[in-house]
Amino acid sequence: MATSSNTSMVVMMVPWLHFTSGDNLLFETWHPSSKGAIAGACVGLAVFALFERWVNAMRGAAEAHWDRKTLALMFDRTTQPSCPSPDTPVDIKASGSVEEVKVGDLKPLESPARQRRSSRTIPPFIPAHDIPRGVLYAFQALLTYALMLVVMTFQAAFIISIVVGSAIGEVLFGRTGGAKSHLLH
Repeated sequence: MATSSNTSMVVMMVPWLHFTSGDNLLFETWHPSSKGAIAGACVGLAVFALFERWVNAMRGAAEAHWDRKTLALMFDRTTQPSCPSPDTPVDIKASGSVEEVKVGDLKPLESPARQRRSSRTIPPFIPAHDIPRGVLYAFQALLTYALMLVVMTFQAAFIISIVVGSAIGEVLFGRTGGAKSHLLH
């Protein structure tokens, strides 16, 4: 009579910082166990963190572009300026006299509709701007949460690689002005 025994092995996560192998990296099949595999995973994680910083910089550049386009739409630039441009020819002889005007006497030449538009505080919903903004934010959130899950393995080499990759990415791309709503704050 043969007896079969079901043995199940429970793998426990090490709840402190460690350099030992045996941690899964995001998925059950990604299980770097040798020193070379851990080193490769560390290089990949550093590049992944650098990529997240690049996405943040590109998102910031796109938002700056969309903000400029939105401001151009909000403030109609077709109203007449209060003084002529330097290119406009002025015929002084035709007027006959020159009148002195104090700066305090000048009144703005804005219409009530223009004043109403300029007091708007919330930009309008523009699908061509706001849908890609949401998609980019969701993509950056996905990258950030994936990095967070890797940090939660407590594998110190993974954490150091993510920090180094983030630092290098910030040095390379941080000056471009990342997105205003940084996910880590």
